[in-house]
Amino acid sequence: MAAASKPPVKDPANNSVRVEIFDQPYNLRGSDPEYILKLAEYVDSKMRAVAEQTHTVDTARVAVLAALNITDELHLLKRNLDNGALEYLKRANRLSDVLDEVLQEKQKAG
Repeated sequence: MAAASKPPVKDPANNSVRVEIFDQPYNLRGSDPEYILKLAEYVDSKMRAVAEQTHTVDTARVAVLAALNITDELHLLKRNLDNGALEYLKRANRLSDVLDEVLQEKQKAG
């Protein structure tokens, strides 16, 4: 969905990747050029979606709105993860209690 007009250019000497985000070129560096490319494509797609929905041409405004959308996604995922972890913890505690009861009954019977 990213609309990079030029393919990304990798420079293996310094782990640099040249990408386009919202029609602006960037040289990004990191330990995993493929991951950097995926992040850039994601940001580009979010910015394009915001620009299309809001009909905004101000790049800074589009970037801020895209950042808010990405942050919202992050917080929803974190909340769902936290809720899921809490449910697993409750279940583990219930199972532990049941196991303790079974072991106590076995000790009484044995």
